[in-house]
Amino acid sequence: MADRAEWTDGDPEVRPGGRRRLTWWADAMAYDEENDRVAAIGQPPENRKQALVKLMWIGIWMAYMGAPVSDLADGHHTAPATVCGGLGLLVFVAVYLMLVFRHTGRALSRAAVLGALGMISVLAAVLTLTMGDAWLVLSVYVSVAFGAVLPLRLSSWAIPLNTAFMVGIGVLVRGSHGLVSALVIPSLLGGFAMSAVGQMVRTTRALRAARATVAQLAANEERLRLARDLHDLLGHSLSLITLKSELAGRMLPDKPEQAARQVADIERVSRQALVDVREAVSGFRRPTLEAEVAGARTALAAGGIAADLSRAGIHHPDLPPDQEGALAWALREAVTNVVRHSGARRCAVTLDETGDELRLTVTDDGRGATGPHGNGLTGLAERLQLADGRLETGPGERGGFTLRALVPLSRGARVELPSKAAP
Repeated sequence: MADRAEWTDGDPEVRPGGRRRLTWWADAMAYDEENDRVAAIGQPPENRKQALVKLMWIGIWMAYMGAPVSDLADGHHTAPATVCGGLGLLVFVAVYLMLVFRHTGRALSRAAVLGALGMISVLAAVLTLTMGDAWLVLSVYVSVAFGAVLPLRLSSWAIPLNTAFMVGIGVLVRGSHGLVSALVIPSLLGGFAMSAVGQMVRTTRALRAARATVAQLAANEERLRLARDLHDLLGHSLSLITLKSELAGRMLPDKPEQAARQVADIERVSRQALVDVREAVSGFRRPTLEAEVAGARTALAAGGIAADLSRAGIHHPDLPPDQEGALAWALREAVTNVVRHSGARRCAVTLDETGDELRLTVTDDGRGATGPHGNGLTGLAERLQLADGRLETGPGERGGFTLRALVPLSRGARVELPSKAAP
């Protein structure tokens, strides 16, 4: 008898007897380390503004609770029914908030997620059937919870199924037909909107992890580059020192004058190696304009900011290293502030010669300065002063923020702007 193939989301699992097992449910609920945290969508607020925003969203979602609360307050239920309905509503709200808003510090287990979803689904059905049509709104919250905690492959059918279940219950409850039709759209939209929020959170976390990985890889690449430089610088010198040390050892004690010459050569080579190492480390730590322009292009692109670097490319063979380093630090700090704080959509970087000075200008169309300079700009101004330069900041001609860093050019320095825009 042929093996029976059943629906799977991936490759079917084959048992020892050759029969394939249904695996789509296990695959759907087998969260990886990132998706294991989808039940804790909310994060604890870091400041008052975040707390107010979070309370606002909770208040918006809780608006539908006015219907069952009003139904309890009308007093047309018996006392036992009112007590049971109130307790059931409290349990429902507590479980719902735990699933959707409360940050638990760690992911809820799969069993806890499914158990909580089952509990609020049953409570919504029982309370609606026993208390009346006003309680149908609880099914909207069930859809939202499905969208918040289930992976997309499950929520995409669980939300419509819950909505259909709500319609079925509404048919059984007398006088609820008009309310049912009014709740179908909120149930579907609320559930799928929360699914989109969950997907956005997971994507943001993945992007942050990828950014951290890229930064770590870049740091590792720099370490490897420095290791290669040191190897190239010291490999020859250390080999020569070893060889001359062996020669000097063989010449002693019969040829002391020749041994002394070898020792002098060893001293000379070791001193030169020390100079080479110092220069390599100094060059490694001093930023260059070429590298920072490339870094600015990458940072602005990562921040979704359109970059105009058409006048940022330069050729400056006579620009002193200290002045170039100061401008490079200025470009790095300016672009970092644009990406982190400005909320800009465009950023322009220009580098031009004004008299006997080289001027770097970084302009964005963001919200502009909102307070006094922070530590970054203060430190940048001090760094430019050490290079005989100066820092100018203020609003741009069309809004936003403009930073200008100026350093003196040495005699004979030349600046050449490219004829075409940088790609």
